[in-house]
Amino acid sequence: MFGNGKNTEEPKKTSPATPSTALNVLVKGTALEGTLRCESDLRVDGAIKGKLNCQAKVIIGPTGSVDGEIHCQNAVIEGVFKGKLTVTELLNVRETAEVDGEINTNKLIVQSGAKFNVSCRMEIGTSNGAAKNFEGKPAQDAATKVVAGGKAQVGN
Repeated sequence: MFGNGKNTEEPKKTSPATPSTALNVLVKGTALEGTLRCESDLRVDGAIKGKLNCQAKVIIGPTGSVDGEIHCQNAVIEGVFKGKLTVTELLNVRETAEVDGEINTNKLIVQSGAKFNVSCRMEIGTSNGAAKNFEGKPAQDAATKVVAGGKAQVGN
C-alpha cells in the first residue's frame, strides 16, 4: 500500500561462531595421542597424550587428563595434568586437580585441596615493563594465590 513494494532491508546473515566464542570438546571416553592445535577454547574431559597448542583457554575437566605439553593463553585444571604447562595469562588450579611437572605462567591460583607438585616460574609484568621472577615449589595440598606486588601467598 505504501512504498514501491521493494524490500530495502537487507536480510540478516548468520555467521558461524567466532573463535572467541567457539568451544572444542574432547568428551569422556575419548583419547587423543599426538599434536593438537586450536584457535578457540578447548575443554578436555577425555585424555590427551602429546602436545597441545591453544591460542585461547584450555579447561581440563574433572574426568580429563593431559600427559605432555600445553601452551595456551589461560587454563583451568580440575582433572589430571602431568608434563610442561606454559600459560601466558592466568592458570587456575581447582581443588580436584592433580598437577605434576613444570609450570610457566603469568598469574596463578591454586585452590585448597589441589595436589600441586611442580616447579613453577612466574613472569609478572610491572608498570615499567620489567619482569619479576618467582620460582617456588609449594607443598602438596597448599593453597597459593598471587597477591599485589607479584608475591605469592601460600596457606594450608
